[in-house]
Amino acid sequence: MPQNPHKEVLGILGGLGPAASCYLYQMLIDHTPASCDQDHIDIVISSRASTPDRTAFIMGESKDDPFAVMEQDGFSLVHYGATVIAIPCNTAHYFYDRLAEALPVPVLNMPRLTVADAKAAGCTKLGILATDGTLQAETYQIACRDAGIEWAAPAGDQQDDIMSVIYDDIKQGRRADMAKFGGAVHDLKKQGCDMAVLGCTELSLVKRDEHLGKFFIDSTEVLCRHALEACGVTPIGF
Repeated sequence: MPQNPHKEVLGILGGLGPAASCYLYQMLIDHTPASCDQDHIDIVISSRASTPDRTAFIMGESKDDPFAVMEQDGFSLVHYGATVIAIPCNTAHYFYDRLAEALPVPVLNMPRLTVADAKAAGCTKLGILATDGTLQAETYQIACRDAGIEWAAPAGDQQDDIMSVIYDDIKQGRRADMAKFGGAVHDLKKQGCDMAVLGCTELSLVKRDEHLGKFFIDSTEVLCRHALEACGVTPIGF
């Protein structure tokens, strides 16, 4: 077996959803400086699409706890050689502390890294575009508080529209309804946000397809960059 020049092996705990995991994998390839196959990092991917819905569990709409499946897949990735884990699902970070404690390798925390990068870019009030589950778990709100920046979320109807974009559009393989998306963004700007996080990895696909501007910080891009750096690679193209 060829030697891994980067020593670290990235494990992607994916399938949450599948399109977001695929996008992260492609992004990792695109942002790696490589002249041959062996210049890329070694990656192992679990795409357990049957993992129970994270938002439904957090909101009390389902009793199917996703954690057991996530923990099992995390151990499988480690058994297969992963030395650092990335989870391309913001809502799944509701289970981050339990998972990071259970696994014997580091687990990257995408929301905390994203908020830190937003603050470093000069953000003072971050708009949160995310699932109801992520908002209910206060994943980004807590990260913003810890980082010392303000936050805002879309108002009720606009948040419903973001959920529709995620579940009715992206998860069903459709392009995003940009009228719905734009309404939520306008609401965040009215609330004084100087930046908004694409805090659901499905929404990262909106940035890719619709060429969103610098108002947005993409949690998948942040995870990609930090994952490459954790594996000893200096990313290109960001």
